[in-house]
Amino acid sequence: MKTARVAEPAMPSEFDLIQRFFTRPAGAASAVLGVGDDAALLQVNPGQLLAVSSDMLVAGRHFLPDADPYSLGHKTLAVNLSDLAAMGATPRWATLALALPEVNEAWLAAFSRGFFDLADRFSVSLVGGDTTRGPLNLCVTILGETDARALRRDAAQIGDDIWVSGDLGGAALGLAHLQGQITLNADAAAACLTRLHRPEPRVALGLALAQLPRVAAIDISDGLLADLGHILERSNVGAEIELTSVPSHSALLALLPGSALARRCLLAGGDDYELCFCAPVDDAASVLAAGAVAGVSVHRIGRIGSVAGLRVIGQDGRQLQIQERGFDHFAN
Repeated sequence: MKTARVAEPAMPSEFDLIQRFFTRPAGAASAVLGVGDDAALLQVNPGQLLAVSSDMLVAGRHFLPDADPYSLGHKTLAVNLSDLAAMGATPRWATLALALPEVNEAWLAAFSRGFFDLADRFSVSLVGGDTTRGPLNLCVTILGETDARALRRDAAQIGDDIWVSGDLGGAALGLAHLQGQITLNADAAAACLTRLHRPEPRVALGLALAQLPRVAAIDISDGLLADLGHILERSNVGAEIELTSVPSHSALLALLPGSALARRCLLAGGDDYELCFCAPVDDAASVLAAGAVAGVSVHRIGRIGSVAGLRVIGQDGRQLQIQERGFDHFAN
């Protein structure tokens, strides 16, 4: 007697996954044509420039393979929104490309929920992308609108104040906790891991700063010293910052100033996704007003100068010897 074989359920296709997890009835309301064709058709508002940025997150390099999928969906979009914040641009559309080692529908449901929850907050429509099989890899291209007042890295001038938003070092300290370099108490760990896994893009601040006559800006993804260094290079200037003026995450305060780990997290840790920007001294009141409008604190940390390089001044007024300069994808 032969036993009937039960047919195994068919694996969902690439198009099934896109339809189930990444297509929404009103998901492309701001696009002429969105998900479902060979390309999206987008209409930029009159007088606007298109701002475009792409970021890739790779498992084991940018996040732990067992990362919470909801938080990962949030962060995958947040790091791209942060790029538009640094340009003073309004987010409009995004594409998402996924390489997945397997089809895990529960993981995809949580990931897409985290992605779309943040997309809805910033009125971003997902208008296309791709899925394939492979090592876990997430890539977003974000598109937004700005005008000739876009914030740029090459706009810093000698005498400008240097500012940062929010506070720094919490995300890097959270990563150090996960890697066993330090053990944080429960409250500090929760706060730092939230900063690491669910960064808050400073879009409103970028838009407010774009109303000022001249601002140079960058988002802090690889560490304050590394990212400020990009402004200095593009603007062909130098800078001096005061260590005691750099706003520290509350979990770092108990460790500073004597801890080398805390100083590294503060200056070179990365994953903060705050804004670092430069503006004329006379615009300090306007900078503070922009922070108030955006609902985020802003802190003056130094001054742009004519001498090449970036110097960090300690509490005693002497220049510190800093070895770490931030994250480099091929050096770290």
